[in-house]
Amino acid sequence: MNYRNKTVVASVAGLTLEGMDIMFISFAMSMIIAEFHIDLATGGLISSITNIGMLAGGMIFGILADKFGRVRIFTYTIILFAIGTALTGLATNIEQVYVFRFIAGLGAGGEYGIGMALVAEAWPKNKQGRASSYVSIGAQYGVILAALLSAIILPNLGWRALFFVGVLPVIFAFIVRKNLDESPEWMEAQKQKKVVNKQEKGKLLQLFETKRTAMTTISLAIMATVQIAGYNGLMIWLPSMLQQSQGLSVSSSALWTISTAVGMIIGMLTFGQFMDRFGAKRAFGIFLLASACAVFLYSYAEGSAGVLIGGAIVGFFSNGMFAGYGALISSYYPVQIRSTATNTIFNFGRAIGGLSPILVGYILQSYDMTVVMTYLAVLYIISFVVMLSLKNIHERLVPTQR
Repeated sequence: MNYRNKTVVASVAGLTLEGMDIMFISFAMSMIIAEFHIDLATGGLISSITNIGMLAGGMIFGILADKFGRVRIFTYTIILFAIGTALTGLATNIEQVYVFRFIAGLGAGGEYGIGMALVAEAWPKNKQGRASSYVSIGAQYGVILAALLSAIILPNLGWRALFFVGVLPVIFAFIVRKNLDESPEWMEAQKQKKVVNKQEKGKLLQLFETKRTAMTTISLAIMATVQIAGYNGLMIWLPSMLQQSQGLSVSSSALWTISTAVGMIIGMLTFGQFMDRFGAKRAFGIFLLASACAVFLYSYAEGSAGVLIGGAIVGFFSNGMFAGYGALISSYYPVQIRSTATNTIFNFGRAIGGLSPILVGYILQSYDMTVVMTYLAVLYIISFVVMLSLKNIHERLVPTQR
């Protein structure tokens, strides 16, 4: 297996394990709430704390990966979220769950951007879109894996045993460390690097070093926030909305989830091809506008066929774009700050966009599904306008150190 393929396999596996880890909470939530006698809001805080951990981990490990190497820090992040997940199974109260989920979030937040940086540095620019799409599908694999493990383990062994499975990624981390060499582009940058004043400014400050760099960083952060807010708003609340508006049963809602997930996977693969063929701005423009139209029109879907097909179409466009963010963010920043930028920007989107279900829940209490879908459509329009402000990618935003 050549180096390019190895980076994709390692990054896909990492994101799969991360996705599995995050979904364990969703499947085990009702049991955790029952055991610790907490209310829904207290239980929901688990996800928020995990997202905060992801943001902190993204910044910390992004900086470390830029300084000490992709592969070494990548393996540390996997070990950390594996330990955090396993410790969750030992928690004796909800406060300990919060602490252990924060630890797991630290590792998961660091893993994403480092894996994307590895892929970006291994693949040529005209193939980075499809390579990024291959990696992004790993999150969907993680959802499926978590669902299968939960169905087997939860009824028989309980929620704690489910989290003990989370220690297995440690084995994967050792395999990666043994079989994957460091990024050649990063190694070359290390050889050429000399200690200059710019190095003392800090990696995070370099994301805002010039006016153009700052505007690009802010724009990408807004786009990432919309991506996560749209996904969470759809996947967390839409099954419940459809049960109420269309009278769908729980089993029908599960079928909708599968249909939408299939649409998402196909959308990711398609988006990667679009991005390589037509460029990032054109690909994002098409998918953002299509997402806005799709979610708005979906509020008028009727009948089981309309709901299933419409769900797949919404998933195709709204989450297809997820495949491009790793390549998009990586393309704007030089190797010296690439992991820092990718991790910080995307995990900022996770932390802020992860609050979207709260707003969607409030809208549902006061209005109806049409208003919710209009809110999501407006988000995609905002992201489209922000995307138009991005400069074309002709050169790196921050000059490489000399």
